[in-house]
Amino acid sequence: MLRFGTDGVRGRAYEELLPDDVARLAQAAAEVMAPSGPVVIGRDTRASSPDFADALIAGFSAVGVPTLDMGVAPTPAVAWAAARDHTPGAMVSASHNPWPDNGIKLFGPGGRKLGDEVQAALESVLADSNRGWAPNPAGPHLADDASELVRDYQTAVAATADFDGRDLRAVVDAAHGSATAALPRPLHAHGVAVTVINADPDGRNINHRCGSTYPGAVAQAVCEQNADLGLTFDGDADRVLAVDHTGELVDGDQIIAICAVDRHHQGRLPGNTVVVTVMTNLGFHRAMAQRGINVVTTPVGDRHVWSALQHGDWALGGEQSGHVIFPALASTGDGILTALQLLDVVARRGLPLRDLAAEAMAKMPQVLHNVAVGPAPIDENRLSAAVTAAEQTLGTQGRILVRPSGTEPVIRIMVEAETSEDAESVAADIAAAINS
Repeated sequence: MLRFGTDGVRGRAYEELLPDDVARLAQAAAEVMAPSGPVVIGRDTRASSPDFADALIAGFSAVGVPTLDMGVAPTPAVAWAAARDHTPGAMVSASHNPWPDNGIKLFGPGGRKLGDEVQAALESVLADSNRGWAPNPAGPHLADDASELVRDYQTAVAATADFDGRDLRAVVDAAHGSATAALPRPLHAHGVAVTVINADPDGRNINHRCGSTYPGAVAQAVCEQNADLGLTFDGDADRVLAVDHTGELVDGDQIIAICAVDRHHQGRLPGNTVVVTVMTNLGFHRAMAQRGINVVTTPVGDRHVWSALQHGDWALGGEQSGHVIFPALASTGDGILTALQLLDVVARRGLPLRDLAAEAMAKMPQVLHNVAVGPAPIDENRLSAAVTAAEQTLGTQGRILVRPSGTEPVIRIMVEAETSEDAESVAADIAAAINS
């Protein structure tokens, strides 16, 4: 049975996730969300994505719900269209996962990701064996072509920033994914000289040795072309990381810190508060405290960040992975929009990205390990003992977080310490306890 993870439903295409599953999910969504108009649908560039988009269209059509097909589009473009027209949206993507995986992200009317209660209602409907596939007596239905919405989104996202970027040269890595449908026009609108790399999707090369999971690709191109900075997106373009002119990574924590400090100085940070997740570097917390900026921490997942932002009526939040949310500008994390906000600071301050990142925060050494897990249970007692011992070793000079992934069959280990060697040693001990 389909279950929601950190970001929608996800699994190996045609094995763990079947077109019939997706069609049933569409019917469940129609029942739970009761859309009053057409559902807007987008997809990334995976080989399986057209099949799953067709399954969504078939599922909605079978229960009389019309659909608008954007084709290949960034996830935030689907959210933008859903918000503009106050209608649900559905995106076919497994984000940063490799090409054999796929998934579905759903947006409620208004373009926001579904809350826990709505997801639970959908799971309940899907688990009800009395609800079968609704027949479609009229035969197959075609969605209305809505590819023009992608260009409308490009115009809208470009309008979220106002800066003169004619002195900036940027390399942009599209990850052979959804960003290929929207770049480089929003950056060109501000005069930025752009070189786009990894923009030739073939169905199997999405995220492969490129994009935000492999920032070395854009770093190399920036250095070779003597560019000012690089921007690298994930497969569905809802997150972005950057590199400076030396090829050094500027991650989501640093991007949020740069924007938070800039808005704080301008009096544009309501409540002097920023929202981040438990994965955020301890150096971020220290830097914000030094400036009198409050930090609210949530579980991993940009929908948790969004919920906290809405609850506090705050203006900026996000994740180390590059999901950054500006609630006044978008209803979800948007990699292209975030890139524009970052470029706005770079252009206005007239400083290299490297200097802005160093000014905003000093990162503590952080080690991230992903430990693959199978069906066999983990020795919880041994793992707990290893974590307790590690916490005693680090004391107040570090931090440990161990959690199951919401998108992959792995346990994620994050360790921060005063030195990289200490962090690596602690992470290795915890990984050994899991592998045992």
